Amino acid sequence: MLDQLDAQSPDALLALIKMHAQDPREDKIDLGVGVYRTNDGATPVFRAIKAAEQKLVDTQDSKSYLGPEGDTGFVDALKPYIFGKDAAMGGRLEGMQTPGGTGAVRLAVALSKAAGVQRVYLGTPSWPNHAQILEDVGVETGTFRHAAPDGTADIDALLDVIVNARASDAVLLHGCCHNPTGVDYTPEQWDRIADALADSGVLPILDVAYHGLGLGLEEDVAGVRKVLAKVPEALVAYSCDKNFGLYRDRVGAFYMIAKSADDLPAITSNANALARANWSMPPDHGGAAVRTVLRDDALTATWLDELAEMRERMRRVRERLAAADNDVPGLNLATLAHQNGLFAVLPLSKDQIVSLREDHGIYMAGSGRINVAGLHEGNTAKFIAALADVTGN
Repeated sequence: MLDQLDAQSPDALLALIKMHAQDPREDKIDLGVGVYRTNDGATPVFRAIKAAEQKLVDTQDSKSYLGPEGDTGFVDALKPYIFGKDAAMGGRLEGMQTPGGTGAVRLAVALSKAAGVQRVYLGTPSWPNHAQILEDVGVETGTFRHAAPDGTADIDALLDVIVNARASDAVLLHGCCHNPTGVDYTPEQWDRIADALADSGVLPILDVAYHGLGLGLEEDVAGVRKVLAKVPEALVAYSCDKNFGLYRDRVGAFYMIAKSADDLPAITSNANALARANWSMPPDHGGAAVRTVLRDDALTATWLDELAEMRERMRRVRERLAAADNDVPGLNLATLAHQNGLFAVLPLSKDQIVSLREDHGIYMAGSGRINVAGLHEGNTAKFIAALADVTGN
């Protein structure tokens, strides 16, 4: 039976990682892998997380089961950062821990389908796994253009989808630091989105995967909060992979906002059943470390400092690239200064991307997506010069 399976295409990013590892050039640049890197090119464990893990070593007295909802203390500790001071939302909010933001997105889509959603709209381009999850769960995927050629969000495309959507539709939106474009909606656009969603009845699924890496913790979820203030119900997927540096520990959370507090028990029971069938319960360690950080004022202050360091470094890289706009005409590098987060997409041809890799040792996704954090003081000038070379400038 198993011999009837067709081979699947290998993950292009994993192949890129392998090629980069095998490249002997000392000045090679990896802009493909989606992890934060310091100015030294490292992806360190956060100082706050290290201290929290030591606390767990010293005080944790059991590894017993927690249940499909995971560490509820972790889930509750995140709420004020995501939802603001009124994190209870009148008793209409409940959450659970998930294996990373990926698990949260999958649970959101599966729960939506169980509630009657038949089609989920997704802006393109998007994180590739979004479309794979929609297909695997078995809902129809609708698309709209996310980013306009001028490097801004195509708000009209999204509003058109919302206005003309069916009652059984949902729309999946990036909360901030859009992957792969870095193009976010403006505060004014979020107002229009919130109003349109409130009028349409379309179910919003809000994916918050890079909280704190854009403009700040409050600013990065301002749009999400505007939507939640207007709509009767919504689902929120949250990831701690980037903003706590817990990539391999798979730390995420899933939140359900109901029309009424009376609806929450049934909604939560369905989410728990889906989680139980998918992963039984999420891994504990990373969530426990985040909970420990957020319950300790000193560790929280350290975490906030580390997050600010990351955000400010990526902003400096973006500004440096934007300043080179005249050196590499045609790529619209100036727009990078107005975008947010780890990623940006450069309008390069396939041949130009291959030339960057083969002639200059610069590795990026075939879509033109770059990880801004892969650049630093020691390699940004080389990158700009290579862009000028392959584009004929």
